[in-house]
Amino acid sequence: MRAGRDAAPYGNAGKAADFVARNENAGRKAEMKSVLTIAEMKERARRRVPKMFFDYADSGAWTEGTYRANEEDFAKIKLRQRVLVDMTGRSLAGEMAGEAVAMPVALSPTGLTGMQHADGEMLAAQAAEEFGVPFTLSTMSICSIEDVKSVTRKPFWFQLYVMRDREFVENLIGRAKAAGCSALVLTLDLQILGQRHKDLRNGLSAPPRWTPKHLWQMASRPGWCMGMLGTQRRTFRNIAGHARNVSDLSSLASWTAEQFDPRLSWQDVEWIKERWGGKLILKGINDVEDAIAATGSGADAIIVSNHGGRQLDGAASSISMLPKVVDAVGDRIEVHVDGGIRSGQDVLKAIALGAKGTYIGRPFLYGLGAGGKAGVTRVLEIIQRELDITMALCGKRDIRDIDRSVLLQD
Repeated sequence: MRAGRDAAPYGNAGKAADFVARNENAGRKAEMKSVLTIAEMKERARRRVPKMFFDYADSGAWTEGTYRANEEDFAKIKLRQRVLVDMTGRSLAGEMAGEAVAMPVALSPTGLTGMQHADGEMLAAQAAEEFGVPFTLSTMSICSIEDVKSVTRKPFWFQLYVMRDREFVENLIGRAKAAGCSALVLTLDLQILGQRHKDLRNGLSAPPRWTPKHLWQMASRPGWCMGMLGTQRRTFRNIAGHARNVSDLSSLASWTAEQFDPRLSWQDVEWIKERWGGKLILKGINDVEDAIAATGSGADAIIVSNHGGRQLDGAASSISMLPKVVDAVGDRIEVHVDGGIRSGQDVLKAIALGAKGTYIGRPFLYGLGAGGKAGVTRVLEIIQRELDITMALCGKRDIRDIDRSVLLQD
């Protein structure tokens, strides 16, 4: 198992876990081929990932109204079926933020990815690289920047949270540069943490606490447990060992809780761009006024996003805000969208409404939890096939020709 080769062994248990993981991976590839939809992948992940970590991926803030709207509002958008057109020679290839992509889809930055499956960020990055789409590593990842760099050959993207400790932020930026990351994705909408009831009820932590409830959740997922026995990556490795005065899990938890900076402003964006010096993407724009402000920030692209419905419950869905943002700033800055995409049809609708790129978070997490690297690859295959067929049935052969003309207008 390539992603596990850098892991410190855990005696005979670690060797046994590695043996099981290699054999399980071979079986998973065949198993994943039978999965036809993201909804099916979600249910497989539910059965294989401990409840606290599945719920983390599958939760929204407060009533989860915005989380649901992100998905439901895609269904309200209808497509025009066209016939007697040449459907040969189709292409989904294009560019996102100046980088060639096999299709206009990137893997979103997601925290605790390595708790969906052992070495999760490393496996997902490999799957994305092989498929030809960008992978974005979260600041709050289980595998570190260096871990992901060790198992990839092409540049990946790094997502940055701005912490109060600016020395730590500068260090993170420097590490991303050293790893050859080709874009920095700056998240703007997590100055304070939205309340997610599932996480509070589950007592979520990484690694999990050793309580009877958590032990039961893990014991009921033996495959997940065996994978975790074979890796040393079980905590926030971008932080542990890098932040000041963080020497153990207790100090890590305290540091993390105190570090998100509520004072984040456009001046901080300028400060980060100056230190990064490369391609900058701003994530978390869900308002036209903020989108207009972003055009003067020097950023290369913005992502219309409400953090997957995990921050402000009651906010508009990302897809409903996308055309408003595109109409306001689409001629001045590249616009992407994140949130609610569960199919290739959703990708097509977002492109039709003006997005130059889309991001999937939960879908690839479901794939990872259900089948590791093979599961992530299968998710990308499902979306690619749906996107290709839908584009053809709408009478188009090239994704770059998709615009609002493929949508049924009221």
